[in-house]
This record gives sequence, C-alpha cells and structure tokens, in this order.
Amino acid sequence: MSRRDRTKPGKATRFAGGKRKPGARRDDDRRDDDRRSGPRAFKPRAAQSKSRSAPSFAALSRASAPRTITPAPEPVVEKPDAPPLPTKVQTVTVTADENNMRVDRFLEARFPGLSFSHIQRIVRKGELRVNGKRADSKDRLEEGQSVRIPPLKLDAPKAAPGSLSEAAQKTRQALKEMTIFEDADVLVLNKPAGLAVQGGSGMTKHVDQMLEVLRDSKGQKPRLVHRLDRETSGCLLIAKTRFAASALTGSFRHRSARKIYWALVAGVPKPKQGRISTYLAKEESEEDSIMRVADHGDEGASHAVTYYAVVEASAQKLCWVSLKPVTGRTHQLRAHMAHIDHPIVGDPKYFNIENWEFPGGIQKRLHLLARRIVIPHPRGGFIDATAPLPPHMLQSWNLLGLEADRFDPIENAPEE
Repeated sequence: MSRRDRTKPGKATRFAGGKRKPGARRDDDRRDDDRRSGPRAFKPRAAQSKSRSAPSFAALSRASAPRTITPAPEPVVEKPDAPPLPTKVQTVTVTADENNMRVDRFLEARFPGLSFSHIQRIVRKGELRVNGKRADSKDRLEEGQSVRIPPLKLDAPKAAPGSLSEAAQKTRQALKEMTIFEDADVLVLNKPAGLAVQGGSGMTKHVDQMLEVLRDSKGQKPRLVHRLDRETSGCLLIAKTRFAASALTGSFRHRSARKIYWALVAGVPKPKQGRISTYLAKEESEEDSIMRVADHGDEGASHAVTYYAVVEASAQKLCWVSLKPVTGRTHQLRAHMAHIDHPIVGDPKYFNIENWEFPGGIQKRLHLLARRIVIPHPRGGFIDATAPLPPHMLQSWNLLGLEADRFDPIENAPEE
C-alpha cells in the first residue's frame, strides 16, 4: 500500500456547538468513531468550559509582536553545594522531593556539572540501575527506590563568560538573537527552520548543544521543555532552572499549554473550520520513518486531536491555515493535514500530491511555524510569546497577498 493510500481522508461530518442533545454521546464515547473520521466543523460557543490552568486564546488580546505577562520575581534561595562525585559505586535512595523525577534529571540535580553525554552513556551501558534493574534516562523515579550510581567523572569547568572562546561567544550571540523572552527561570527562543533541537546521527549543531554556553556558576545547563521538528520554526520553550523545568513539563503533561501553529497547505479544507481526530503510529522503513494513521489498538498507536481553521485562501490552490494541537504527537500536524488531503507545502515526508507544481517564487521548504505559546509561568502569571513568520514563509505570504495581521479564527476553537 502506498503512503498516499495510507493517508486517505475519511468523510467530513459537521456538528454544531453548544449544549449536548439528549441521548448524544460524550466525546470519549465517540473515539472509536473519531479514528475513522476526517475533519469536523467547530463553531464558536457563547459559553464554553475551559481549563482553569491556562486561559483560552480568545480570552487574551491578540498580539502582532512577541509579548509576555511576566510575574514579579521572587527571592532566590541559595542551595548548599552539591556533593562530590562518587569515585566508586554507591547506592542512594530517592527522596520525597525527587519523586516522579526523570532519571537523567535526577543525576543532573544530584551532581551539577555532570555532562549530558556522560549521563546518557552510563544509562545506555546499564551502569545505572533502579531497584537492581536497568533504567532508561526518561524513566521516572518513585520515592523510596534505590538507585545504583557508578563512579562519575565531572567535565572540566566551563570558562567564565568573559573568557569564552570565539566560537562560544558566537553561539551566545546567536541564542541572544533568537530570544523572544527571558527571565531568571524561562527562555523562549524563535528557532529558525533547519536548526535541529537535539542531536542525531551526523548532527554537528543543535539547540541542546548550543545551550552548553549558558551553564550557570553551578554548572546547570538550561533544559529543553518540548521539541520542534528540524524544519519547523518558531516558539521553543527552555527551562533555565530545575524548578522551572519541573513546572513547565507538568504544564505540558496536563495540557495546560496552549499552542498555535501557522501553515501553508495545498487546496482549501472543507469545512473551513474543523477537528481532526485519529490514532497515529510510527512506521519504520530502511530509508525513513513516518507517522501513519492507525486503528485504535494497533501497536504503538496514540490518540491525536488537532483543530484547524482556514484564515485566508489564495485562488483555491493554496491556503493559510491555523492549527491548534490538543495532543502533542510526533509529526501530528503534518500527518493530520496530509490525512485530510491538504498536506503542508514543502513537507518532504507527507506532501505526496502527484504532478503538483510549486507556484513561482515559493520555496520548496516546510511552511510550518510554531506561531504562539501560552503557558503558566512557574512563579505565577502566564508566559505568552509569539514568533514572526520565518523568511521563506514571509516571502510566500507576500507573493500570495496574504495579510499576516488578519484575525485568527482558531482562537474560537475548543480547548480540548
């Protein structure tokens, strides 16, 4: 079966907003039906329940430039010096404060300055064990568990900011130019298209590696809170402290973070505002891996929900859509738009329309922007950051006569 056949959309159905009719099934009861469906229209509701942990987009004033709601700073409590690195095998017990902490974060917190590569190496080799068993760096610990820690080696101290190498200074400057928002706890970057977030095979430059130059006096490096695909540009959230990392990660886990993406897609979806609900599973091949639409119960399949809204169309051949993911699956937006037969322009994995020609002047690059993120600040209030169109998308908007300051109807989409 071809990749195109796997992403064939289902039949589009409409539903009206407002109260549920007597006898109607709740959303959870419809999941098995959802996985077979294409887009379903949404309509603004006069009164709609929302998560109390984050405001809806409609409740916040729309921004045309990066902005934040910044809480008043709180005094920083100095922590005692970290214990020396063990020179021989030792076993420690997970404390109440460390409950539910990831294995790699546990080691970073216990031994500041321990490099990411060193942590990954000892975990990969099975030298670190939890209750006598091998552990993955992403596993979460429970209070009372015993952790076997092998001898550790601290990296050489980082040079003071004033004595950074020329390459490190350039990296700091590059990060500064990407910065949308920064305070003592949080950093929001406008990641450019083409820059990977994390390393991989043959990857020499990525955001996680660049953050090495921002280690503080105790050796703590800022931490990635979420991910963006390499070719996706826009808002990338970074935690500068362990406290912020825990709070922000919790916000993503409990879906308190609100995100909006902008994309240029082939054709014009019908209905123009809708909900896409499917199951997605990774499909591996010798050459590549993609996310395919799967059946409920398939191995590795996860439920994925996306709301979309057409903002403006260009001659029915292309249109600007705004996307609000409820879940955060790998390649979710790209796979969902391909599923309803309106793939994102320039997508090398999911754009499979035969004999489709790019309009003159439009670059063959992924047209997907992480436009805006709203998330509770770890110390109160909300972070609300907006990223501008990247150069290749701005060029396309100008060529097609799209107005980037138009009202974004996705703000009226449900929050769940």
